[in-house]
Order: sequence, then structure tokens, then C-alpha cells
Amino acid sequence: MLLRLWWLIRKELQTLLGSAQGRFLLVMPVLLQTAVFPFAATLEVTGNTLAVYNQDSGASGRELLERLTHIPAFTRIVPVAGEAGMQEAITSQQALLGLMIPSDFSRRLARGEAAPLQLIIDGRRSNGGQVAAGYISQVIARWQGEGRTTPELAVRHLYNPNLHFHWHVLPALVAIITTTGCLIVTALSVAREREEGTLDQLLVSPLTAGWIMAGKAVPGILVAVGQGMVVALAACWVYGLPFGGSLSLLLVGMVCYGMALAGIGLFISSLCSTQQQAFLGVFSFTVPAVILSGFVSPIENMPLAFQWLALIDPLTHCIALLKGVFLKQLGWSAAWPLLWPMLAIACGSLTLALGLFRRRTA
Repeated sequence: MLLRLWWLIRKELQTLLGSAQGRFLLVMPVLLQTAVFPFAATLEVTGNTLAVYNQDSGASGRELLERLTHIPAFTRIVPVAGEAGMQEAITSQQALLGLMIPSDFSRRLARGEAAPLQLIIDGRRSNGGQVAAGYISQVIARWQGEGRTTPELAVRHLYNPNLHFHWHVLPALVAIITTTGCLIVTALSVAREREEGTLDQLLVSPLTAGWIMAGKAVPGILVAVGQGMVVALAACWVYGLPFGGSLSLLLVGMVCYGMALAGIGLFISSLCSTQQQAFLGVFSFTVPAVILSGFVSPIENMPLAFQWLALIDPLTHCIALLKGVFLKQLGWSAAWPLLWPMLAIACGSLTLALGLFRRRTA
């Protein structure tokens, strides 16, 4: 039986790798996404424009503007005339933020009084606006506190001391890029057999439904591990992401994640009649899975129902595991709470796929 299983796995791999087009579709999307995503999928705020309505002619107003020019969030500071000019700059998206400096700003500071400023944020780009506003607040607080006896707060960032955004994005991209490749390989497998009319030949072979599902799942798991390792190597060697964990733990984690994806892909494939339907099924799963995984926004900020859905999303656990392996030197004991949910999802999805396959081929 194992020999027959090997022949089925070999047939699937030959289908995937037997043509130049198949090899191109497996390799090139991974390379392109690895090259593009770390720069495109960024939440950093740099290179924006700050509109300033400065009514103050004193030295403090000029010094504040000079300090703001050194913030990486802004490459241009544009003076505007009046509140109408400020509104026009924000409305036309010429500026992300607008800063209004009152006429008595320097006099108030000279007398030791509070000198309020007004900061206007473009609510259409609220995330970037809030981040950039935080930069401005830090500059103002640091400047106003100079020369005074004030408590000093030393801030240290664990696991990412210099707040490199690539260190946050790349571990997640190892899982996200792997997801698409593995799901497509497994989701098209049964649908392709059904569409090409070769499924009946498999059903009359000595292989049982369970062995057929295993033969379809193994190539998808191999694709997941292979693509994941390519992205992980590129993250370390090309982008300089530190790797402080265990290579064996990384491989085991990718295998567990590949099993979970294979089960989901085979369930989609067993449900669909054509490869086109399977493609749509893959994308219908992938987009919600990425959103629920915590990559876009923290899971804790989601409604309770979506937090429960995130627990059955294998991408949630895989991203947490990969960040731990790369950045936290995660050990086996600490990794087990992240491994067993992926194994449970794999068992559940593979069981559902097998049951649906048997029902549709009975």
C-alpha cells in the first residue's frame, strides 16, 4: 500500500513539476512576493507633507518648525495662509497633517505658561495620521522638557530594539506567501481529476479514499515547507532578519501548518466540481484568514466572535510561532501551545475533507 501511495505522490509531483509552466508558477510568485511585500506591506509613515499655519513671529515658533523638519515622517513642510488654506491642503490631500501655531506661542513659553497648539489630522488616512501625530507629540514634549528638572523615562523595545518594520513583517510573510501556494496545489488536485475525467480511474484503483487523500496532501505539504524555507532564507540573508530559534522547530512548525492547509485545500477541492471553483474557494478563504490572523490588526481589538474565529485560523498560530522562532529564541516547550492548535486544525480539516470526498464519490 505504501508503494501505491508513493506512486500517487509521484504522479502529483510530476503534474506540478513536469512542465516549465508548472515550475514557473510555483517558484516565480514566491520570489516576486518576497521581493515586493516587505516594502509594499508597510505601516511605516515616512515621506509625507505637513501643512503649517504659523501666526507666531517669535523665535520659539521658528525653532519648533526647525525641529519638525528632522522628523522622517515628513519630507516637506508647507506654509499655508489662514484656516482656509489649511483646510484646502488637507482636503486636496496635499498634506497628511496640519499644524496651527497661535500668535502668542513664543510669549507664553517665555513667561513659562502653557502654549497650546492645534494639530489637524486627515481622518481619511487615520492610521498614518495618528502615527505621524505621535512623532510630532514626541518632538514637542522633548523640546518643552529641555532645561527643566523632569523625570526621564528610558524606553527599551524587546525583540526589536530599533523598531525595524521588516522584523515585524517578514516572519508573517513566510506564512502568508506559503498559504497561497499550498492551498492552490491541494485545492486543484481533486477538482482537476474530476474535471479531466481521471477521478474514476483513481476510485477503481486498489487505493482507498484515505490513501488517495494522503497522496493528494503530501505534495501540498512539501510545497508549503519548500516555499516557506525559501522565504525564510531570503528574510535572513537578503533582508537581515535575525534567526535566534531552532531550525528543527521551524521545519516542524511548517509541516504542521502545511498539514492544516492541506486539509483546508482538500476540503475545498472535494467540494468544488471545477478548477475555477477551486480557485475562487482558495481566495475566499485566504483573505479572511489573513485579516483574522492578527497581521493587519491585533486580535485583541476584534469583537469576541471574531476572536473565536481567529483561534481556528491556522495562520494565527503559524505567525505567532514564526515570530517566536525568529525573534524570541522560542523553545519547544513554549512552542507547543502554538503547535497543537495547528495539528488539531489539520486533523479536523483532513477528516472533513475525507468525509466529503467519500460522500461525493459514493
